[in-house]
Amino acid sequence: MRTTNTNIQHTMHNFQQKLAQLKEIGQLRTRRTVNGPQGPMLNVDGRDYLAFCSNDYLGLANHPQLIAAAHAGLDRYGVGSAASALVCGHTEAHQQLETALAAFMQMPRALFFGNGYMANLGIIPALMGAGDMVFSDSLNHACLIDATRLSRADRQIYPHGDLQALETMLAASTAANKLIATDAVFSMDGDIAPLPQLLALCEQYDAWLLIDDAHGFGVLGADGRGSLSHFGLASPRVIYMGTLGKAAGVYGAFVAGEADLIEWLMQRARTYIFTTASPPSQATALCASLRIIEDEPWRRDHIRALAQLLRDGLAASPWRLMPSQTAIQPLLVGDNQAALDLMAALQARGIWAPAIRPPTVPTGTARLRISLSAAHSSADVAQLITALLALTHLAPSTIESSETNHA
Repeated sequence: MRTTNTNIQHTMHNFQQKLAQLKEIGQLRTRRTVNGPQGPMLNVDGRDYLAFCSNDYLGLANHPQLIAAAHAGLDRYGVGSAASALVCGHTEAHQQLETALAAFMQMPRALFFGNGYMANLGIIPALMGAGDMVFSDSLNHACLIDATRLSRADRQIYPHGDLQALETMLAASTAANKLIATDAVFSMDGDIAPLPQLLALCEQYDAWLLIDDAHGFGVLGADGRGSLSHFGLASPRVIYMGTLGKAAGVYGAFVAGEADLIEWLMQRARTYIFTTASPPSQATALCASLRIIEDEPWRRDHIRALAQLLRDGLAASPWRLMPSQTAIQPLLVGDNQAALDLMAALQARGIWAPAIRPPTVPTGTARLRISLSAAHSSADVAQLITALLALTHLAPSTIESSETNHA
């Protein structure tokens, strides 16, 4: 059948209606173009903003040592890798990075991926298939959800952090292969998954534990080794995925675990096999990043001090900071438009703290996602506190009921 202009116009009209509906319910998203490097101050459309929106938790994205390492990688390896890793795209720089990541994590082996989404889309389908069972926390990141669907395994979603519900599901499962998939630090709430209890359930019910530590790697644990180190955990059942575009300040991701497991993923993870390898200069920059993460613990200490300053300063405000020990400090607002209004009012004062709305978070729990960085100063956080306290008249009367529903 030939496509006519009438058909195209009808389709475009449908898009217009759907976009209008998103705008009406406060879910239409916009992009903002940043001029210059990442840092506590971002320039957007010629105006400088004090930014609390970046995942550059350790303040490394513009670090001179990483820039110098990237330049050295460009000089030695050129701009692109030009092929998949299993053809000729795996360079000495990539190999050095994987060796360094395994040593840093104190795990037998690591495999470098293009990004965290690709890593999880590769891991779960490589390990699980039809007839297997994946148990997924209800607040897991979209990449874990999509990876589970792609694997064609059966799936059960347990209420966020509900160990009793999860155990009931595990006990009832007859699947030969079982996997519990969870964010370690939940990106919109900032809370940490109960990893010791999850690992105990894996031991009891013979399951794998896949940990997505996108927001814990570099920030939590001894020397920034992440959520496993935070709890002092080690087990051959653990499949650890960490991203390298947040606290590490560059780009990419990795999975670490037992040597045979990693070899299997290299052989079967389609998002590793069938994609061009990342530029070698990323790997050289990341090796420099790992050294800084390990050698400069003051960055993690500073984040914790800033979080406490923020929590103390907003203790009497009408909004509530959700429980979090991490760099992610979500300020619960409730209503979509109220969150957008609060974001706009802060922007008018030269502060950028993004409003997060459904479907990213549950209905009725729109929030400002305040991200702290080691590059922020105490004065920066004090400026944010002062601005929020001056805007308390924008707090919706429904905030308390919204917080109760989310809990």
